[in-house]
Amino acid sequence: MLYYEDITLNNIRRSTDTHEVTAEAIKTFASEFDPMPFHLDEDVARQTPMGRLFASSIHTIAIAVKLTHRLSDEKMAVIAGLGWQDVKLPHPVFAGDELHIESEFIEKRLSRSKPGHGIITTQIRVFNQDNVLTAQLNLSSLVLQKPDI
Repeated sequence: MLYYEDITLNNIRRSTDTHEVTAEAIKTFASEFDPMPFHLDEDVARQTPMGRLFASSIHTIAIAVKLTHRLSDEKMAVIAGLGWQDVKLPHPVFAGDELHIESEFIEKRLSRSKPGHGIITTQIRVFNQDNVLTAQLNLSSLVLQKPDI
């Protein structure tokens, strides 16, 4: 288990796992969570500036979370997610894209209100198969400090 004290800042971890985004997955996700016509219908998507079917932003973020959980066999002592900040989606994710991530702990501090806990901020960057940045987001998490033995 990785505790607050075990976290090293500015150490980039790259996923070896990838996630292929299919047209079917884009439509299925969108039908349940973001039913915009350009995520559901390829003809409508061709009429947009993107020119073809593309994933919703929340779908891209969900894939980033999935890949982040697969980065390490050793789990962090996370108690709760505290929120996303600085979410940027500079390039669309299209059907057929193969996504991978980079993750980096960019900030840590002891919690002032919860003794025995720290707050870690992780930056997650999502890239397609051409290493084009498709998303970048920061996640703050409440993490346990090592227990006194």
